[in-house]
Amino acid sequence: MSTKPTTTIRIDPEVKKCANEVFKEIGIGMSAAINTFLKAVIREGTMPFDIKIEHQKQHPEFGNATLNRAFIVKKDEFYTQYEDVAREMIKHRDQLKGKSILCNCDDPFESAFFRFFVLNFDELGLAGLTSTCYAESSIAGKEYPLEGATRAYKAVVTEVPDEALERPDGSLDLESLFAMSGNSLAHLSGDGDFRSNECEALLEEADIVATNPPFSLFREYISMLERHEKDFIILGNMNAATCKEVFPLFRDNKVWYGESIRSGDRKFYVPDSYPLNASGCGVDEKGRRFIRVKGVRWFTNLDTNKRHEFITLTRSFTLNEYPRYENYDAINVGRTQNIPVNYGGVMGVPITFLDKYSPEQFEIVMLANGNARSNVSSETLDQVGYRQHSEDKGGVGIINGQRVYARILIRRKSS
Repeated sequence: MSTKPTTTIRIDPEVKKCANEVFKEIGIGMSAAINTFLKAVIREGTMPFDIKIEHQKQHPEFGNATLNRAFIVKKDEFYTQYEDVAREMIKHRDQLKGKSILCNCDDPFESAFFRFFVLNFDELGLAGLTSTCYAESSIAGKEYPLEGATRAYKAVVTEVPDEALERPDGSLDLESLFAMSGNSLAHLSGDGDFRSNECEALLEEADIVATNPPFSLFREYISMLERHEKDFIILGNMNAATCKEVFPLFRDNKVWYGESIRSGDRKFYVPDSYPLNASGCGVDEKGRRFIRVKGVRWFTNLDTNKRHEFITLTRSFTLNEYPRYENYDAINVGRTQNIPVNYGGVMGVPITFLDKYSPEQFEIVMLANGNARSNVSSETLDQVGYRQHSEDKGGVGIINGQRVYARILIRRKSS
């Protein structure tokens, strides 16, 4: 049965910030504190403290260990910034028009994906939006909890109100959104795991998937999308491109990078109990904890303009600058920008080549890494003149007896 969020609370930003500082010391979040207060009201049958017109202590003492968070934080429970979602999705507006979008790895009310698609629903001309959360997420259901035992639920949107959904304080008018007959907010039968039969059925109904899957499950996630032959635009770490489940998709032009992220690190929001023990981590002006992750990319099979742009080549081939591998009939190119303009054979380029790869300009032959011999067919190994070397540990290129970093073996296409 469809249910609705219990309430939306407006809190003065400065009050929320100061309260969050206290709750941070205790080890709980704002929602847990509010729920604790409401339970105390029910238990006492009145306000659980005397209301007096006097100054209270700024930092009262708390000793109740039962207030500590009960859920274990997943190390990859990251929430993407709205700006990053908007910057990429707007580049695919023509491909999104008339489509049903699924965000199946996001709490609907914490997700920047859900927020972006709801706020731009009519402008993008979407047919529908479905967003689901995972029951074991430490953040799911905290801000807008539903009645009932399970914490996994789905939000379905097929229309949005004519009036603005975003309130002055930045919150969404969810009551108006889910009061519309075509929309619903309901419990899932299971825990919301994207691999469950229930969630795979939602995947089958969707036209395009847009989400930030757990980085630790990225290979399994993208394999599922490929199995269901779905269009998608998802966030992942660029290192995933070298995995045996993912690299063949790049090689066969079934996946490529999106347009808006090609370098640098990205900021992700994390649950309140996530440890901030690395450089670049912190708490923003709204009291939300964040970390920065390097090497993040959009992975997609929606066409982009950038992937058809040729790399401008200016360097000429010389034997001194481009040494040959001892175990491949190929030369080593240390940087993508140094690909020689006058060499027609096989070349080994860095993984970052994928940021500038155009399928009309180059052909990807294989990935020369430690698993090359087990992941590549004997026919392909013959094409690149592979010969086993005592130091290659499975297929990494060797120069002067030394292993080099993993390289993508490419060749130029005939113009």
